[in-house]
Amino acid sequence: MRNYIAFLLIVMTFAACTNPPKYNAEITADEIAEHINYLASDSLAGRKPGTAGDSLAASYIRNKFSEFGLKLMGQNGYQYFDAVTNAHAGESCSIHLGTTELKLNEDFVPYSFSENGEVKAEAVFVGYGFDIDEDSLKWNDYTGVDVNGKWAIMLREDPELDISNSKFIPYSDERTKVLAAKDHGAAGVIFVSGVAVDKNDGLIKIFYDKSRGRTGVPVVNIKRSVLNEYFKQAGIPSTLEELENEINEKRTVNSFFVPLEMDANIEVIQDEARTQNVVAVLESTKSEHSSDFIVVGAHYDHLGMGGPGSGSRMPDTTAVHNGADDNASGVAGVIELAGKLASIRNELKRNIIFVAFSGEEMGLLGSKYFVDNPLVDLKQIKAMINFDMIGRLDSTKSLMIGGTGTAIETDTLIKSLAEKYPFKMKYATEGVGASDHSSFYGKDIPVFFFTTGAHSDYHTPNDDCEFINPEGEKEVLDFAKDLLVNLANRDVNLTFQEAGPKTPSRHGARYKVTLGIMPDFASQETRGLRVDMVTPGKPAQNAGMLKGDIITAINGMTVGDIYEYMGRLKKLEAGQIITVDVLRDDKKVVLLVQL
Repeated sequence: MRNYIAFLLIVMTFAACTNPPKYNAEITADEIAEHINYLASDSLAGRKPGTAGDSLAASYIRNKFSEFGLKLMGQNGYQYFDAVTNAHAGESCSIHLGTTELKLNEDFVPYSFSENGEVKAEAVFVGYGFDIDEDSLKWNDYTGVDVNGKWAIMLREDPELDISNSKFIPYSDERTKVLAAKDHGAAGVIFVSGVAVDKNDGLIKIFYDKSRGRTGVPVVNIKRSVLNEYFKQAGIPSTLEELENEINEKRTVNSFFVPLEMDANIEVIQDEARTQNVVAVLESTKSEHSSDFIVVGAHYDHLGMGGPGSGSRMPDTTAVHNGADDNASGVAGVIELAGKLASIRNELKRNIIFVAFSGEEMGLLGSKYFVDNPLVDLKQIKAMINFDMIGRLDSTKSLMIGGTGTAIETDTLIKSLAEKYPFKMKYATEGVGASDHSSFYGKDIPVFFFTTGAHSDYHTPNDDCEFINPEGEKEVLDFAKDLLVNLANRDVNLTFQEAGPKTPSRHGARYKVTLGIMPDFASQETRGLRVDMVTPGKPAQNAGMLKGDIITAINGMTVGDIYEYMGRLKKLEAGQIITVDVLRDDKKVVLLVQL
């Protein structure tokens, strides 16, 4: 009996020492569905950063990492940062038009990007507020009038709302118009909706447009009926409806002085909330390459309840945007890979960081914060794999992998691994894209971006669990696991190379020139536009621009953010020599750039 008991003790001791995982280490469709069903449940209310659903999702992910035996990084698995989630008018907002006191949210509302402050001045009506000088389009609403130190009153949008490819489109957004008014010396801007834009004469809904940058002048939206009364007090015989009709029909500039003072005090408060990346590391047990890291990530945030400015493609619908595919599917992939790789940790030569990013939908905030405040030396991160929308593999078996040009070895590696899988592969060489891998590419790290593609439910309340294909996602993750093991165990690290950048444009804008930079779209910088990358051989590099420079002016005209930068580009010509003011280590440097 003693020998039997001793034998049992030996067996139990051996079992404890081997420390087998308490979870199912295999990647399974059932577990994928379980993760997605929780993360995309109504109870998490769309996982908007700073909300209770955001915290619950983060806790779920962290607990899974902990269950797998990963080492939690940051503050017990969290890397906290603050994000602007919304904007609202302050209580001190007030406007007096002549003898009339306007009511906030009934008669007027400020724009979220408005500068705070008081302006007391007369006004000038400037039509649509255009200052366009193109070969095929010339229109200047500032001809013959002086807006210096005055309010500029202008119609929203453009006279060709029914033409989808109108040449006015690049100039019709509010920020571009404010920039033109500011260049002409306007002290503030008043937008009014014409009948073609809003026959009901409503006000815009104030929302944060994902840029901390303010315009430098107060900007408000005032109702037509209110401004018509203002015109009447000032002795202007025309109504805004009549002016709109005349401009749209005759395509003529009709700008004039309004000799009645408007006194406005504008206060816009940007609401901040604390959110967090969730980060853990699977540490290698081998000495070879033990100081190297591979990052595996996906964003877990989504659009909350939707609404204007949220990114929803149904902005007038307030409903839970569950984001099952975007991007609960990607997070499920990170969790499953973490569990699988943890079960074979003794076979891995490199450490693997698993991270779920917050704030991606608000401009890659979480991944930008991660690379700007790294928890390990960025030079030791040898590759990054990003998953975004991998849950809808359809019958065509179409799988897209981006970033294949960001390392010399990637193309051969991916194609050799893909041979045993039934995918119809699509490749994109560029390292820049509308997801978190872009942040790592901007730091000279090779990237891989996995997606099964967009669909009609993207950024709508219809992106639900019932449309997920868990079995298809398992196939994607099996392929990704092979890639991850290869990256963790290869003898030589990947060799980074630039592939891009190609910066996305807004509103179908077309540019005749490029500086050859990748702007930092997610920067919290308020002094100008931070440069994330400078393309070799392009005008910016030839002029001496460096990564990290902050562009503050082009040809002496201010650049406060990405919107103003794009506005300046529209007016430049190929072959032109321009000056670009940058801040470098807090010192002003002026570069001469040949476009």
